[in-house]
Amino acid sequence: MTTSVRAAVRPRLLIWARERSGLGVDDLNHKFPKLTEWESGERTPTLKQLEDFARATHTPIGFLFLPEPPEEQVPIPDYRTMGDVGVSRPSPDLLDTIFACQQRQEWYRDFAQVTREDPVGFVGSLTTSVPFVEASEQVRTTLRFDPSERGHTWSDALRTLVDHAEELGVLVMVSGVVGANTHRKLDPEEFRGFSLVDQMAPLVFVNGADTKAAQIFTLTHELVHLFLGETALDNADLGTVPTSPVERWCNQVAAEVLVPLGSLRDALSPDVAVADQLESLARTFKVSTLVVLRRVHDAGRLSWEEYQTAYQDELTRVMEILGERSGSGGNFFNTQPARVSKRFARAVIVSTLEGQTLHRDAFQMLGLKKLSTFEELVSRLGIG
Repeated sequence: MTTSVRAAVRPRLLIWARERSGLGVDDLNHKFPKLTEWESGERTPTLKQLEDFARATHTPIGFLFLPEPPEEQVPIPDYRTMGDVGVSRPSPDLLDTIFACQQRQEWYRDFAQVTREDPVGFVGSLTTSVPFVEASEQVRTTLRFDPSERGHTWSDALRTLVDHAEELGVLVMVSGVVGANTHRKLDPEEFRGFSLVDQMAPLVFVNGADTKAAQIFTLTHELVHLFLGETALDNADLGTVPTSPVERWCNQVAAEVLVPLGSLRDALSPDVAVADQLESLARTFKVSTLVVLRRVHDAGRLSWEEYQTAYQDELTRVMEILGERSGSGGNFFNTQPARVSKRFARAVIVSTLEGQTLHRDAFQMLGLKKLSTFEELVSRLGIG
């Protein structure tokens, strides 16, 4: 008769892992009916139960054997602040997303060096001493993203901006989930995007759980960080005044790229209430109504107090719409290349077909499980 091996884990580590995951006891009780007793120290889980618990809470199992819960830090500069208070305790979803993107960036950097790609010229080409209007002209021209070049819909505009950035050498990853796991949805209230600067493999991640219009602002904001040569994690929030001068400058540049103040003044009717023009102006510039509101304030049509009230009302409306969306992830072969960057996906596939990268490693980096899926992706991307 075999006896189960009990795991020497301290109850406070189990509580920490559960709270870190954002799950309550009720969320886990169906799978771990003795969880309350584990957390109180009355019982000890078996090693197999602990492994299952680690998977369920997205916790590296080694953490559970530490004497005290670790102090996890975001591994990149964190500009997500409310006033002077930083955002505490990053979620496992955010950390796993950053780590995965760092691994992809490291792989692509090596690939770019082996294939003798040129460094991405615009990275680090600006400083915050450049007036934001002048900087915005450089960014808009480099990205070929004038208002007349954005297509007819927000989806057209986002796709255009992603494609133009990737043509310049940027790895652009847009995803609303961790990896390819549709059960691990990213929270746009925790973060909207981040940039990982590198001369050979600059990378931008955009939280795809946000609206398309919001993604456009986030992507522009993160690309501005690359122009500065800076790595950053952001909320890209126009509803507050960032304490960081870098964030304020990036917001100003991104807003001017998307909605040039001169063009807005020409389009803004003095005889119509601002609220009645938001939707039409957002369609004109292919931005969110929140960005339009900020630019209307910048144009002098709304005081700061009026803007704050209107922004909070509009933010509530937008978040309600976002919450009502269905959970459909769309066609896998359309969404997965966007999640990992089409440029990155093509590079991994080419390297694999040439025998430089193992299929096992390619599957892991691309979020695939079967050879048939890999072969279909090869066909869809027109490689071969």
